[in-house]
Amino acid sequence: MDELFERLNKSKFRSKFKLDIKDKDYIDAKGIDLIRSHAYDFVNKRLAPEDILNDGKQTPMRGHPVFKAQHATATCCRECLYKWHRISTGKELSSEEIEYVVDVIMEWIKRKSKF
Repeated sequence: MDELFERLNKSKFRSKFKLDIKDKDYIDAKGIDLIRSHAYDFVNKRLAPEDILNDGKQTPMRGHPVFKAQHATATCCRECLYKWHRISTGKELSSEEIEYVVDVIMEWIKRKSKF
């Protein structure tokens, strides 16, 4: 994943996302396992379906550490998933693809929160 994160860090848009104190406190309070569970939930509901009515606008910019991570890692919409991760649009995500997306999100959170 180091190569992916190097490419993401070169993007002016992707590299601007950070975890603030509130995010880090939330992660500390909830625990990394629950944050991973939230990531699975968000990905399954907002990213995994074949057809997403509001694709490109389904992931808020703030409100949860996972949302920030999704924008930072280009796992926020199907177009970004294709552009950055070569995961095809127009089909439901496989369980392997979901696992990959969650792993990328969680890796960013771990790197930014120093777990």
